[in-house]
Amino acid sequence: MNKCTWATKHKLEEEYHDTEWGVPIYDDRLLFEYLILEGAQAGLSWTTVLVKREHYRKVFDNFDAEKIIKYDQKKIDELLNDVGIIRNKLKINSVVTNAKLFLDIQKEFGSFSKFIWSFVDGKPIQNKWKSSEDIPTKTEVSDSMSKALKKKGFKFIGSTICYAFMQAVGMVNDHTIDCFRYNEVNR
Repeated sequence: MNKCTWATKHKLEEEYHDTEWGVPIYDDRLLFEYLILEGAQAGLSWTTVLVKREHYRKVFDNFDAEKIIKYDQKKIDELLNDVGIIRNKLKINSVVTNAKLFLDIQKEFGSFSKFIWSFVDGKPIQNKWKSSEDIPTKTEVSDSMSKALKKKGFKFIGSTICYAFMQAVGMVNDHTIDCFRYNEVNR
């Protein structure tokens, strides 16, 4: 069974590819989780994040933005000393900042999902890549998304991070056309 070449190096990557990657997500909490995890991944491998994902869910209150905005310095210090997550001060602090801004967007647009999916007119972009090498790391859409989120004050939200987020939450179908998931996700 053919699959995207990036998903053949580690068991967690393979499971993630086979069940999650590229499947459209409209749930605000899950969208927030992916946004935070993609930011945490900046400069690292996605496998590193996948290995730590369950612990991230635990220590970040299952990515409940209402709880995260109440984190005080004691909680931040605990996170900075937690070997189960990526202990980067800027990345950890960005979670609290982004949680507040995420809640602001929910209030303004009715949901984060409505806002974020507006960048692709509410439906996934169906790409037709022949190989993983054809897949871009950013696009005009991810540039626009990044610019809009940065304007609102979000951190760790460059265009490459936004494109990886779009891939993860199914805003784009970047499975290669020979991958068994391509048609499954395309439905």
